[in-house]
Amino acid sequence: MKIGFLGCGNMGSAIAKALMTQEKFKVSVYSKGESARTFASSSEGKAKLCPGLSALIAENDAIVIAVKPQTLRTMWDELRAAGSEGKKWISLAAGVNLKTLASELGSDEVVRFMPNIAAKTGASVTAVAGAPKCSKDFLEQAVGIAESFGSAFELAEEKFSAFIGVSASAIAYVFRFAHSLGMGGQIEGIPYRDSVDMAFETMKSAYELYRNSNSGVQSLEESVCSKGGTTIEGIKVLKEKGFDIIVSEAVSAAAARSREMEKAEEAK
Repeated sequence: MKIGFLGCGNMGSAIAKALMTQEKFKVSVYSKGESARTFASSSEGKAKLCPGLSALIAENDAIVIAVKPQTLRTMWDELRAAGSEGKKWISLAAGVNLKTLASELGSDEVVRFMPNIAAKTGASVTAVAGAPKCSKDFLEQAVGIAESFGSAFELAEEKFSAFIGVSASAIAYVFRFAHSLGMGGQIEGIPYRDSVDMAFETMKSAYELYRNSNSGVQSLEESVCSKGGTTIEGIKVLKEKGFDIIVSEAVSAAAARSREMEKAEEAK
């Protein structure tokens, strides 16, 4: 599948790099600035530099919009003139909804991606939503593209703000949790870096246990908490200090801010 990238910023280039490692994808790039040229020249021939927007659209099966929302808003006329109508589009532009994308591009074949920063390592968690009239085949293709640089969850567009709270922003909460465990380990005599490494390895082991179990996370937690043991003492502190409430409120705060930004974007 030939995939073109409009823009080569941090997220666009990260996804393009991930796709370039797989033979089933052929990557082309274009940008008005030097980012696409720089990316293509450093790709060892794996990414083709398109000479213009019309070539990018004409030569590819699908185009990934990887420019900033404020840039995209200035490009609608140019995109239509270059042949956007009826083409397949995947948008990374935060806050630009599917209705706007489909209307301005003149195409029903439009999908939105909401990836997280781990796209840089091919381990993103990405929310995927298709326009109401998007074909099932293209939506399936888009999910496959998202899965090529991590895992994908098909969601209704109105759930994207909730996804930001649970994943896109929550990756930072995980870093904060690892830091807190690292500080605790340091207080108890283990070097900070070693403690953080142990914390992340423990997160990986917890996920593997969850993934290979039919039990829910609460049941798994209870299975570790032996009566009168060490774990239950730590869990008691987390409950007493409001850990569950704090995390839930952090998710809601990020989701609320996302909704505010979406409304502000729609008003422009």
